[in-house]
Amino acid sequence: MTTIDPPAAITSTAPAQAETPSGTTAAMSAAPERRGLVFWIVRYLPAEVVGTAAMVIGGLLATMWTEAAPLIALAALVGEIIGFYAVPAVTIFIEQRHVTVTRRRAVGRTAVLLVAEFGAAELLDTFLVRPAALMLGVWLVPDPLWGMLAGKVAADIVFYAVAAGAFTVTATTGLRDGRRARAREVKR
Repeated sequence: MTTIDPPAAITSTAPAQAETPSGTTAAMSAAPERRGLVFWIVRYLPAEVVGTAAMVIGGLLATMWTEAAPLIALAALVGEIIGFYAVPAVTIFIEQRHVTVTRRRAVGRTAVLLVAEFGAAELLDTFLVRPAALMLGVWLVPDPLWGMLAGKVAADIVFYAVAAGAFTVTATTGLRDGRRARAREVKR
């Protein structure tokens, strides 16, 4: 898995510098810049695919032990959450490993960035947008399956719009590439 460069609109023209674990500063290689929609698809589609696969696997595994629909749905939900967030966690950790001195600091920065990027989107999605979108989809589309799929797509669009906005904020403020942490260390 490779790291993902931020959109061109939020990248600096100077080559990024990162401290290596030995404490030296090294220039990070400039990968080809991805622009626009392609960047967001490359960033979020793998997580969506893995999350969906894990949801199906979790739900199917649960059917081996129970026929209770709520337990099957819960297993599918847990599978989707684990599968979905595993992908950005690994991606962000790899990104942060290049801008931190220790692995422990990279893990901490990864947790902070996961919450910063997905926290607001997940709260809105879970408690407001997704339930409303699914209900509207089932209500407006005659076939419940297609209604649920339409509601899921609508909710996903809102989720990713909020997550992409949060990603952009973390990138432009320097939280993602370590500029803020280095600025604090310089002030000390």
